[in-house]
Amino acid sequence: MSGGLLVAGTTSDAGKSVVTAGICRWLVRRGVKVAPFKAQNMSLNSFVTREGAEIGRAQAMQAQAARVEPTALMNPVLLKPGSDRSSQVVLMGKPVGEMSARGYHGGRQEALLGTVTECLEELRSTYDAVICEGAGSPAEINLRRTDIVNMGIARAARFPVLVVGDIDRGGVFASFFGTTALLSAEDQALVAGYLVNKFRGDVSLLEPGLDMLYGLTGRRTYGVLPYAHGLGIDEEDGLRVSLRGAVRESVVAPPHGEDVLRVAVCAVPLMSNFTDVDALAAEPGVVVRFVDRAEELADADLVIVPGTRGTVKALAWLRERGLADALVRRAAEGRPVLGICGGFQVLGERIEDEVESRAGVVDGLGLLPVRVRFDRDKTLARPVGSALGEPVEGYEIHHGVADVRGGGEPFLDGCRVGAVWGTHWHGSLESDAFRRRFLVEVARAAGRRFVPAPDTSFGVLREEQLDRLGDLVEEHADTDALWRLIEGGAPVGLPFVPPGAPPLGAGAGAGAPESRGAAPDPAPQSPEGLGFAGSAGPTGSRGQGLDCAGPTPQELDVAGSAEATPQGLGEAAVVHVDQEAK
Repeated sequence: MSGGLLVAGTTSDAGKSVVTAGICRWLVRRGVKVAPFKAQNMSLNSFVTREGAEIGRAQAMQAQAARVEPTALMNPVLLKPGSDRSSQVVLMGKPVGEMSARGYHGGRQEALLGTVTECLEELRSTYDAVICEGAGSPAEINLRRTDIVNMGIARAARFPVLVVGDIDRGGVFASFFGTTALLSAEDQALVAGYLVNKFRGDVSLLEPGLDMLYGLTGRRTYGVLPYAHGLGIDEEDGLRVSLRGAVRESVVAPPHGEDVLRVAVCAVPLMSNFTDVDALAAEPGVVVRFVDRAEELADADLVIVPGTRGTVKALAWLRERGLADALVRRAAEGRPVLGICGGFQVLGERIEDEVESRAGVVDGLGLLPVRVRFDRDKTLARPVGSALGEPVEGYEIHHGVADVRGGGEPFLDGCRVGAVWGTHWHGSLESDAFRRRFLVEVARAAGRRFVPAPDTSFGVLREEQLDRLGDLVEEHADTDALWRLIEGGAPVGLPFVPPGAPPLGAGAGAGAPESRGAAPDPAPQSPEGLGFAGSAGPTGSRGQGLDCAGPTPQELDVAGSAEATPQGLGEAAVVHVDQEAK
């Protein structure tokens, strides 16, 4: 059996994803066969593996850091928010239903622990080491009983836990101490120590605090990683970049031609796979920003309407903010617009949606001769083709089926009319030759003297960024001590930090432990009885026994869900905010 490590965090966005990727890259460079793993991910940024499974894009990035092909084993549970109160549940790469937060944390999550641990054990039987990423914080005491991604999986696998804290936010010492002190004695026994992330300045000034932290907790700090600008690594979610005026990190290089090219990305609600624009931001002289006002489109050379988990909601948002009218004016003036996935659907003539929003027939912007009908079955594919005379690869993740009618030119299984392009393909701009040819077309239509650099390789740049992560770990962490953790587990005899986990109380469910510091017994080890309703369940050995019967009206407790909610949900949903970017 292989060794392993769980990278937890004091908060969401503490740096778990990039630290996990950095550890994977450091290990593979020293000859260790390593795989990433995240039991449960909540994200609108996803990826399609070669076998047609949908997983979190961060795990696909971590697999690239480990130089292995991503698979569904690396992210068995993916939650894709459709609103503040519900998410689509993707199990082993296939959607199995829509669920409210209360329904998921009210028992269904526990039943997934068996599937999660089976996936982890299969990876451990194949690789020398498995580096797991947690979610949110392990000290979310309201969710500990049903936890399968933080201390729940660490306890099941007996993995040591490294807690990452973002010192750039402030309060990192309190966060480390408080995170530890809120865990039960059994959970604390696996918390081996800490890793400081995003430090600016002289590390010697931090050392007295690290010594005091050791005195208070009996746990060492395994490294202090400096703040690194411009990493541009795939993130979990898009809320941070949806703020008006946010600029996607890009290569610091002058334009190859006389002009820069300005790209405005409409920050639509439930924006998904905003990483599609990373390849544009990697081009010297291309400036990418996210916008939410019509006037911000005025100086843009290219406007992108990105993917979204709520196409009809995004369309209404565009109209409410005047962005829809601005897009129509741009098209009439022959100024470039690109719609990707949900953004492509928005640009069409009509949307028939009885699945995602259940809004029925809704008029689109009418910029492309396309009619879209939402299907309960999700398209998950890795298409290969050509456009503008260049080879292109991409991936598809959508419920909408596009009927391209006459009047437009073919474009990546979508279409083009004048300077308006639309496609369901994510990731197409990562194809270097196609991206350069597309930017030439955009510059011509926009009247800009922009020339794409002839040698920009997005794949090479991504590898360089992953190597930078590996360098951060290798140069600023105690890698010998980290390897001892991975190989041998948490040190024996780590002290208990009071007060420990508080009583769970009656609200935690029948039979919950009441004594301070007590930890719940492991959750059921089988996915049977989850009772998801809606789309077909996953294929293969995992997930068998899921009840995937069709929905009944009584089962739909979440308005606007993409699929039927699980059987037996009768209570109002509650908001759950432990996802990465909230």
